[in-house]
Amino acid sequence: MPKRTITDLRINTLWCKRCGICIHYCPREVFVAGEDNLPKVGALDRCTGCRLCEYWCPDLAIEVLIDDE
Repeated sequence: MPKRTITDLRINTLWCKRCGICIHYCPREVFVAGEDNLPKVGALDRCTGCRLCEYWCPDLAIEVLIDDE
């Protein structure tokens, strides 16, 4: 089975409406609320690549970049 390496989590700040769903649903608490409640990546090393943030984001503002080795 290939190892998954999370290379980046991108948040499109122009699309994000700051609802906090990504913060709430992340099982590893990767996201934190930043300035004006805009989510930001607080701990990329905790990310497992489950993509719940991508799936639950109503604005399609999150992209999880995974490198499958």
